[in-house]
Parts: sequence; structure tokens; C-alpha cells
Amino acid sequence: MTIKAVIFDLDGTIIDFNLNYKAVRAEVIQFLTNQSFPQSIFSMNESVFEMLKKMEIYMKNNGKGEQEMIKSKKAVLSLVGGHELEAARSTRLIPGVLETLKVLKKKGLKMALFTLNGEKSVSYIIKCFRLESFFNVVITRDFGSAVKPDSAHLEAVLGKLNVKPEEGIVVGDSVWDMMCAHELNVIAIGVVTGISSLQELTRAGATYIASSFTELPTLIQQLNKS
Repeated sequence: MTIKAVIFDLDGTIIDFNLNYKAVRAEVIQFLTNQSFPQSIFSMNESVFEMLKKMEIYMKNNGKGEQEMIKSKKAVLSLVGGHELEAARSTRLIPGVLETLKVLKKKGLKMALFTLNGEKSVSYIIKCFRLESFFNVVITRDFGSAVKPDSAHLEAVLGKLNVKPEEGIVVGDSVWDMMCAHELNVIAIGVVTGISSLQELTRAGATYIASSFTELPTLIQQLNKS
């Protein structure tokens, strides 16, 4: 086996993103309620993307057209994007990330980002920390309707990198990262620097668990020998 590419999540994996998710969810629910959606169909325990799915189902069931759904979705994501851009200004790299990316680049590995964050905040972060030279491909949630946990998000990254699933690894902190990788038979490395616990990552299909980002070069070297 030869690993040719490493595909990273962003928030909780590369950066410590200072976003108040509860505040964002509350504002989204308030916005949707003001747009005449029943507040009872949404929950603070759901991600914004889960709320959007419920919003679309409600609109379909009430005879709303696709253009209306697109307009409502854009309005919600614009609201979220404003919070993300504000949070991006106070974010920081997770310790060891920059040094590790340099090591992986020297090894000739292709690298990519696939993230649920929006284009504006991701571009800001990449420029702020001068990460442009590390990533061959960056696909944000603006890629389209198929974003993680839909494996089409990861599939698009593999296609742009021109690597087979068995030639790549996914590194992420969430169960959605692990699920995407597992579905496409891509090696999944869970990092416990973000949202999910070791147990949650393992249950979601993590092939390996790394307690630190700096473990990646050694782990990849071991995989190449196996």
C-alpha cells in the first residue's frame, strides 16, 4: 500500500475554531421562525444542516417550489457565514499542525481540505496562516448540496486529487469525517482534538486514532510499510 494523499477536515482538526455553535443555532431557529416555519420542528441539539433538511421537507410538504427552498437555504447559510467569518478572525492553528504539514509536503503527499465551513471563512483562514502552498484541493460546503456526511463530498475531493480511495487517508475530528471515509473504504484517522470522543470516532468507523496531529507522519510511514 502506498498513501498518495491526505484529506483533512478543518474545524477541530487543523484549527481551533472559536465559533459559538449554540448561539448560531439559536439565531437560525429564530430566523426560520420569523419566516413562518414552526419552531417546534427544530432543535438546539441539531446541526444547522439538519435544520435545513427539516426546512426543505416542510417546504415540500407545503407546496413550496425549489426556487423558494434555494432562497431560504441561501439566507440561512449567509447568516451562518457571517458568524464563521467573525470567528475566523480569532481562530488559531492546533499545536503541531504547521510543522506536520511541512513534513507531509516534503514527503511528496498531496493534501486537501474538505469542510462544512463556508468559502469566505475558509479562504480567510488559509490566507491568515499562509496555508495556500500546502493544499492542492479545497472543497467547502459551497461545493453543492452533497456535503459530508454524504460521501459525495469526499468522492469529489478524491477525484480532484486524482487518487483512488485506497491511496488516500482522511483525517478528522468528527463522526461525519469517519463515516464518509468508511463508506468509500478510505483509511480514516480520527483525531481527538475536536468535537468527538475516541469512542464516538471508533464507532463511526475510524481505522486509527491519533491523540496528536504530530503523530500523522509516523502513522503514514507505518501504513506504507504494511
